[in-house]
Amino acid sequence: MTRRFGPPPSAAEFEALAHAAFARIPQPFARHLEGITVHIEEFADAEVLHDMGIEDAWELTGLYHGRPMDSESIWLSGDLPPRIMLYRQPLLAEWCETGVDLEDLVTHVVIHEVGHHFGLSDDDMHALEEQVR
Repeated sequence: MTRRFGPPPSAAEFEALAHAAFARIPQPFARHLEGITVHIEEFADAEVLHDMGIEDAWELTGLYHGRPMDSESIWLSGDLPPRIMLYRQPLLAEWCETGVDLEDLVTHVVIHEVGHHFGLSDDDMHALEEQVR
């Protein structure tokens, strides 16, 4: 018997999962997410890995780029808009290794990165994730 497996989820499918996670984020957080963009890449680039002190690109599933809300100022300018990077290959590997539902995994990473935007503690991120599920 030949088993057929479909292709792994595409970057567009990951982006759709991320946007679905954003759509479930409750107030008062949701109103502060405008302008945050989501980008899907296969892996973090060498510069990001070096800056974060990470040797293995498989270890990084997501990253928030931007200034946390608690340190924003009208006097600061020239920053790029905040964005969340999701790294497709490490997410696929974690999905296969853990058996966690892919939507739950992507939601977990999105919430964690959104938490950095808000300057949340790990406990606060977990509480927000529970609200989103």
